[in-house]
Amino acid sequence: MGKQGSPLSPEMREVVVKLKLYFDRVRGDEQEEILQSVFRTSHALDIGIASVRRIMADYNRDPSNIKKEFLKRGRPSRAIGDNGQSLARSFIRDANSNGRHITLEVLQDYLKQALGDSEFSIRTLGRALDRWGFTFGKGTRSAHLKEKDYVIAARRRYLRSKLNNRSGNTTKRPEVYLDESYVNKNHSNDYIWYLEEDGPWVQKPTGKGERLIIINAITKDGWVPNAKLVFKSTKRTGDYHGQMNHEMFAKWFQEKLLPNIPKESIIIMDNATYHNALTETSAPTVNCKKEAIKNWLQINKIPISDDCLKAELVEVLNKVAPSPTYAIDEIAKQEGHDVLRTPPYHPELQPIETCWGVVKNEMARNCDFTMQNLMVQIESAFKKVTVKTCLGLIEKMRANEDDFWQRDLELYANE
Repeated sequence: MGKQGSPLSPEMREVVVKLKLYFDRVRGDEQEEILQSVFRTSHALDIGIASVRRIMADYNRDPSNIKKEFLKRGRPSRAIGDNGQSLARSFIRDANSNGRHITLEVLQDYLKQALGDSEFSIRTLGRALDRWGFTFGKGTRSAHLKEKDYVIAARRRYLRSKLNNRSGNTTKRPEVYLDESYVNKNHSNDYIWYLEEDGPWVQKPTGKGERLIIINAITKDGWVPNAKLVFKSTKRTGDYHGQMNHEMFAKWFQEKLLPNIPKESIIIMDNATYHNALTETSAPTVNCKKEAIKNWLQINKIPISDDCLKAELVEVLNKVAPSPTYAIDEIAKQEGHDVLRTPPYHPELQPIETCWGVVKNEMARNCDFTMQNLMVQIESAFKKVTVKTCLGLIEKMRANEDDFWQRDLELYANE
């Protein structure tokens, strides 16, 4: 018989089909009716019931399927989404605060259980943790996974600003959360009900199809009125970041967002590149090109050698340069608003991220794989995010903020 986890041979699958069909034919008397042919085939050949049903589904679609060699191909998905990121951070911080030893293997087991069907390797998880700002270092009692210093510092600055804006259960200044997302024409639910012996017959196009880019913002009162921008992407690869640029974002920011938000708002956004375009008078950052850094140092009469490498210029820049100034921040200040950026790798501090999930889930339920329907459905999908939705998400986010603030004190105050 087939070894557990190994594919059955074509010959064995042919035996399964013949025996199942035989049991179907002889179900005449009452005793035979009691035992279904699927279960009898499974018992007779000592293979799983699911395997019998899967083989019969393949056979019913195309009898030639049973003669094909089915090998396990490919590799597990390498992507670990935002939900995995939030779960990993919470798990690591809990383990650190309780003094528990944690390794990649322990974290991998936890995430696989928490995320259900997700499959990823230890190497994939390690790269993801590094990308999210974690490191493996010596803790106060034992070696453990910990966040990198720049992530901790960015979070503390952000949380300090948010907490200072609170007055009891209300905010001193209105808070506006903005973000961009996208949805594809063929975005639909993959899970359906079907008869197991027939298999999942889904008439669904291959590929993701054309794409809509979406920009919007929320407050405690729901979506910002008249701020939604939806347009068709001209690029088929990557996500919305490849379609957006600073000029497009700044135009939306000035013409659709600022006129429709409360006075003296705090506008909260992530660190996308097009959010962080520098002003003409700003000091360069370490991400700028070598020539830009060198020119700025020379203009400000900072002594450097002509043969300096970029690494050397960055070292000097970090010692003398003031904080960079961003074009979007200047635009906001002219209208009496301030911009606050979330710390990197913290989707749980952006309530609008969950709003996108609500919108996309609604569109997936009503997908018919046409662009015309996609444009119609997006309008009704946005209505699923109500004032109550936004209030609940913001309340949950504030609980996350309080938890981060307290946990940071517990974990890092004595370092």
